[in-house]
Amino acid sequence: MIDLHSIGETAGAVYQYLKDHGGTTLTTLVRAIGAPSDAVLMAVGWLAREGKLEISQEKRTVHIRLTEK
Repeated sequence: MIDLHSIGETAGAVYQYLKDHGGTTLTTLVRAIGAPSDAVLMAVGWLAREGKLEISQEKRTVHIRLTEK
């Protein structure tokens, strides 16, 4: 079951992965995190809404990285 708590935990895992590894594709991120893809997508949305992520798309590939501060 996906709830706010699990989305928050997944958001933390996404943030830490990007901090440790730099930008990546959405597909790689979902595989690396090991959480359900729906939870990873919700976590990415959460972090993007907070202004912590930059998201770009080239053709069919979505790239995600932490924003520059």
